[in-house]
Amino acid sequence: MPDDGARPDQHDEQAAWQRRRREAAAEHADVLARRKSAETEQARGLLAAFVRTAQERGIAPTPLRARAFNGRSTYRTGLTGWYLKRNRSLAVDADANFYVLSTQTSIVSWMRGATVTPSDPPLVVGVGGRDGESMPLQQLLDLRLQAADGW
Repeated sequence: MPDDGARPDQHDEQAAWQRRRREAAAEHADVLARRKSAETEQARGLLAAFVRTAQERGIAPTPLRARAFNGRSTYRTGLTGWYLKRNRSLAVDADANFYVLSTQTSIVSWMRGATVTPSDPPLVVGVGGRDGESMPLQQLLDLRLQAADGW
């Protein structure tokens, strides 16, 4: 052991402290992951209920388009569903999958359509965005159902 002026038991204490910190960090990460998983499952339930209600009310699904990050171009996606926001940035398909409809600008996407993959739905949409842009998912779904085909 190098002579760094520390007592031998001081090295043991430091190692034990580091081990406890790693364990606490791992436990914290596990708690956050379980919470996110539970919220995602709850949000999936809300989306499934929305799809059932939209279908029961005869609110027609529409072909979904993805907007390029530059904000100027939109691309076909091959998906059909309901836009959840008037700006058409979020949508749900008939299988209750949640989509953020944004993609890279691409000539291939312009020719063949864009590939957009489902995302884990949040319970609160727009968290971390500008002030006033976050909204509980349930409220957003209720607004969409109220708008019916007038969205």
